[in-house]
Amino acid sequence: MADIELRNLTKRYGALTAVDSVDLDVEAGEVMCLLGPSGCGKTTTLRMIGGLEWANEGDIFISGKRVNNLKPAQRNIAMVFQFYALYPSLTVADNLAFPLHAENVDKAEIDRRVQHIANILELDHALGRIPGRLSEGEKQRVAVGRAIIRNPQCFLFDEPLSRLDIALRQEMRGQIKMLLSDLNKASVIVTHDQIEALTIGDRIAVMNDGLIEQVAIPHDIFASPANIFVAGFIGTPQMNLIAGRNVKPNSGDEGGVELQLCRQDVILPVELAASYNADITVGVRPRSFDLASESAADTISGMIDLIEPMGAETLLHLTTEGEELRVVTDHRAAPPLGAQIHVRPRAGQIHLFDERGMRIQI
Repeated sequence: MADIELRNLTKRYGALTAVDSVDLDVEAGEVMCLLGPSGCGKTTTLRMIGGLEWANEGDIFISGKRVNNLKPAQRNIAMVFQFYALYPSLTVADNLAFPLHAENVDKAEIDRRVQHIANILELDHALGRIPGRLSEGEKQRVAVGRAIIRNPQCFLFDEPLSRLDIALRQEMRGQIKMLLSDLNKASVIVTHDQIEALTIGDRIAVMNDGLIEQVAIPHDIFASPANIFVAGFIGTPQMNLIAGRNVKPNSGDEGGVELQLCRQDVILPVELAASYNADITVGVRPRSFDLASESAADTISGMIDLIEPMGAETLLHLTTEGEELRVVTDHRAAPPLGAQIHVRPRAGQIHLFDERGMRIQI
């Protein structure tokens, strides 16, 4: 039995359906990241689990107990918000201890837990400080520490790292991942940052317009997106999604399929059922192209109209017949602006989607 179970969970605000029939299981010890664009319903889902929003339909189970009608304080959960909500006049030690005072824990046990959490989060040096004398990273660690000190049944994090700069985010991602892996609690983290989800989450639930589009481990979300939305949302730079017309099996010895991409006749090294005769969408990540010295049956040609240096790599924007392609190459091999180049999608790194936008198994 999962520690958190959502069944047909739905939330409406008047005519707007913010969360639509969501089913999700989160196991003990698992970190589930709810990932998606702003307004997709991920925070509303988290707030319903926490009891801060009431569901219109569906059920929420925590450790096998239906909690729909329980107040937040009765659900034995801990939440960490985007805004730390620390008590400004209390020291770090008192902020950490505050939830335990509310539960009438004796002083000796409070002192032991505060010291234990401070050791884990490297806050020993700051126990006597007030929040105004802390860095942003220290404030975030205090907020996390205050959540875990109670030993709740599960943890809910709402954009926990969004207020930190890039360096602090990288540091805190690793700390949160290590911390949660030791607690053996079901944890749900809401984020719009795909790097955060890919690095912290044991599994990721990608949401869009109140629906869950795909739930999978990070590698499968990236390597086998279930549909066009997930394919385009995951990955930086964004995957190229190109309309493929006049699809038919290649009659040559090399196999594959013939189709029209960017108004060019191309042979792709993929296999489709011989009876397949509908248009498709071809997905190729910018790092999944090779530069070719000349045009060939399996290449796409275009002119470079924008170059974006990215350190060791360079992002090329190609203008083709009716499409724009993004291609990442080694900065030492990057052709000049205005050059006409030919790119070859790599075998095994091509994604196909049907007319409904769903993944076609190759």
